[in-house]
Amino acid sequence: MTVRRKDGVHISAGRTYVADASSAVGDVNIVSHAHADHTFRRTPETVVCSAATAALVEARTGATVPEFREGTDEVTLLPSGHVVGSRAALVEDDGTARPDGAARRYLYTGDFSVRDRLYLEGFEPVDADVLVMETTYGDPNYRFPPEDELQARIRDWLADNPDRPLVLFGYSLGRAQKLQRLARQATNRPVAVHDAVATVNDAIEAATDLSFPAESLAERERDGLAGDEILVVPTNLARSDWVADLAERHGALKAGFSGWAVDESFRYRGGYDATFPLTDHCDFDELVATVEAVDPEAVYTHHGYDEAFADHLATHHGYDARPLLGDQTRLDDF
Repeated sequence: MTVRRKDGVHISAGRTYVADASSAVGDVNIVSHAHADHTFRRTPETVVCSAATAALVEARTGATVPEFREGTDEVTLLPSGHVVGSRAALVEDDGTARPDGAARRYLYTGDFSVRDRLYLEGFEPVDADVLVMETTYGDPNYRFPPEDELQARIRDWLADNPDRPLVLFGYSLGRAQKLQRLARQATNRPVAVHDAVATVNDAIEAATDLSFPAESLAERERDGLAGDEILVVPTNLARSDWVADLAERHGALKAGFSGWAVDESFRYRGGYDATFPLTDHCDFDELVATVEAVDPEAVYTHHGYDEAFADHLATHHGYDARPLLGDQTRLDDF
């Protein structure tokens, strides 16, 4: 068995399984979720993904997913708790292509979170021989508060600033929807969303039974902002001239939401008035607990603190662990 990371993660186990690539194609092609850095620019004829992910990819990128399967004889998709439609993939090799004839189970997490959050249930680890996991926050400095406590802090901040517009920044797919729910729970003020967020809302509503009723920010602006709105906007607009003008004209407050908010520098990078570590990823302790629950023979880490986390697993927990840095690695090396 060979695991390597180049364009996506490639697992060779008799057949070649390619996960979250932009253009590389394998015998089986897996898309864990619909964030742009995990989806195909050139879609293969068949992909393994959830129905919601297929719908979101089409809505967000305009790419057509001509055929998708929600699993195969070898691949089982498991809810990963990251965003709507996100899935981990359990690949089961019957061993017929292996020299020792031993069956193996490989778990590819994609981006994941074990926390239950509003309308999402957290990832539930399963046993596997090999674990390929994202380690975005694989550093002990990234420990997040309990989810109930964090959401209560956000609702309190929303309710405690009633007399000026509040601009909430989060990814269009993921945090933007959670922010809409939290705003609705905290206040009766009008909620308006950027067009990019509205597109995702519509796709989610078409593919699931979830609902995210919000006004269009473009229409709200055209009619004239009243000054009491809560606006949900993509993170990449935090430093835009439009937001700066809104703050100057209406005294708007800006809030940023990310696991990186643990760092004080996050507030300054975005020019935020308030920040909260609301995230769709695991924190350090949750990553460690996931490895212990899976209890694999080998762990491959990628993204974020991949090297440091692999070293921690090997040094403090006794796991055979290494980062996927783009070079080919083999189970025989362990």
